[in-house]
Amino acid sequence: MSRRDRVLAALRRQPVDRVPYAFWRHFPQVDRNPAGLAQATLRFQERYGSDFIKITPAGGYAVEEWGCVEGDVVQPDGHRPCLVCAVQSPGDWKKIRPLDPTTAAGWAHQLETIVRMGFDRRIGDAPVVPTLFSPLSIARKLSADRLPGDLRAHPGLVRDALEAITETVIRFAERALAEGVSGVFYSIQAASLSLFTEEEYAEFGEPYDRRVLEAMAGRSFLTIVHAHGDRLMFERLARLPAHAWNWDARGAGPPLAEGWARVPGAVIGGLDQWRTLRDGTPEQAAAEAREAVAATGGLGLIVGPGCVLPVGTPDPNLAAVVKALGGELRRVPGATVW
Repeated sequence: MSRRDRVLAALRRQPVDRVPYAFWRHFPQVDRNPAGLAQATLRFQERYGSDFIKITPAGGYAVEEWGCVEGDVVQPDGHRPCLVCAVQSPGDWKKIRPLDPTTAAGWAHQLETIVRMGFDRRIGDAPVVPTLFSPLSIARKLSADRLPGDLRAHPGLVRDALEAITETVIRFAERALAEGVSGVFYSIQAASLSLFTEEEYAEFGEPYDRRVLEAMAGRSFLTIVHAHGDRLMFERLARLPAHAWNWDARGAGPPLAEGWARVPGAVIGGLDQWRTLRDGTPEQAAAEAREAVAATGGLGLIVGPGCVLPVGTPDPNLAAVVKALGGELRRVPGATVW
């Protein structure tokens, strides 16, 4: 099977020649440069041969044009937090207006990365998906810890900003799909009871998520919902219009088999990116891959981490997963630690 056919079969819970897998990570040394990010992503793909390719830009790409300033200190997962947030008072929400992603800083860089990757032979038959944050997740990036309070004290201001953000996100998705990507990796970092109540997500999160995801219906064949965080509102997330769901099944839950039973499409996960892929042994990594296959019967499964790979993940651990699943490894100079 081609990688595309293998992924499609997994989305439909049909038999596959081998269980598909995928890895993704930040490249903080180069991710502020579209050419550098494209080449780093392709080099990573050349080594491991993932069944889909996720483009992982700088974490602050979506909020740069609105005034957030990203720092230079790289966190263990590879992202850099914002030093200055755009929204520092209630009135700042009024500054959030729709953007043109073809010219706006951050958004345009990711589009250029897509264009630069588009004709490279190393993509082969693998579907490509850019990272897209949900509107409420972007609002949190814009305002940091003040967002919950503003939702309660100034809901109208936040709602107007969410409308502008949603319009920008949809414009980006439409342009990315026109450039030939297969879908999106849609990161929802706000459907967690550690951040918001279920009522708050139902009012300020889910309606906008549905608008974005429904806007791609019929044009995206690989819409991945990434549920980020702990205490997830999984029942709500499982009802979103998507093809696959990714979450930290080993660290945050629910367990992989339980999530598989709740969603209509494929699940992506089964590997602990911190305790096993970064800090464990190749034997432990391979064992987790086999456990994920056993938990789902190998149907409707793409083996992968629960979130982005940490900085310093050893090559032998990732290679062990590929070998356990029957994938193809290629020698790439310098591929010892990512």
